[in-house]
Amino acid sequence: MKEIVLNNKKNGMQVLLFILAVYVIAVAGTVFSSINGNYIVMIISIIVLSVAWLPLTGLKVLKPQEALVLTLFGKYVGTLKENGFYFVNPFCTSVNPAAKTKLNQSGDVDLGVTVSAESVGKRISMKIMTLNNNKQKINDCLGNPIEIGIAVTWRIVDTAKAVFNVDNYKEFLSLQCDSALRNIVRLYPYDVAPDVDTTGDGIADEGSLRGSSEIVAARIRDEIQERVNEAGIEIVEARITYLAYATEIAAVMLQRQQASAIIDARKMIVDGAVGMVEMALERLDENGMVTLDEERKAAMVSNLLVVLCGSHDAQPIVNTGSLY
Repeated sequence: MKEIVLNNKKNGMQVLLFILAVYVIAVAGTVFSSINGNYIVMIISIIVLSVAWLPLTGLKVLKPQEALVLTLFGKYVGTLKENGFYFVNPFCTSVNPAAKTKLNQSGDVDLGVTVSAESVGKRISMKIMTLNNNKQKINDCLGNPIEIGIAVTWRIVDTAKAVFNVDNYKEFLSLQCDSALRNIVRLYPYDVAPDVDTTGDGIADEGSLRGSSEIVAARIRDEIQERVNEAGIEIVEARITYLAYATEIAAVMLQRQQASAIIDARKMIVDGAVGMVEMALERLDENGMVTLDEERKAAMVSNLLVVLCGSHDAQPIVNTGSLY
């Protein structure tokens, strides 16, 4: 389906003034003919008053970034896209299959009133809108269940495709967002994992959902765009709005992260303690303050490491006797 833009219909004001003039003439004809007894003119004036309202149904007003898809007896005749006051065939009807669809996105606001077929509900918004789908539970590439949510900004660029190529372009977009999200998330681990290839080049990399969110979001956007091209929709941007382990494994994964952090901290403490012990022994040897044999050095190293690596404050013991 190829979009046809109607640019030569901006004559609504002229038609409105003409219809008002016809009404004035018809009313005047009715009054004067009734006074003069000219029944032929009276009948014609009454007929004009009865049918002159019909062209008024062909008057359309569009605000900026709005479009109206028109059909005439089931045939697509064109789209009004620019803001202005239009006059079209009164028998043309506007089409918007997603007019009553309410999703968790900008633009879907319940006004609390019933809208007619020719009111704002049948107009298609050309503005950039944001779709915030519900959070999904998906297994990452390691099989860990995670919860993730995305926000997709999109807009319609081809009204004919959006209306006629798919049944409901809003529901179609929402479904494709869910499907693309699942396909991409399954390629990545939640956190950096060894021997995982996320790019498909056969080489392990450090890609992850938590550390490569920009890359993941770009791949999700490209995946969605490929799926919604036939619906005349352009995906402007996709962003990850929520990312966490699923409830059933969140506590275990937290303990795992805590254990990893403790191991890293202990490793740093041990490295620092060994360096301090080496420095202490070198300074003692340089200054010649105390001469220690290998056994006493080993005892001193053991005591210093216990003090430096211990998780509690050391309790000093003063030895006033001989070292030996």
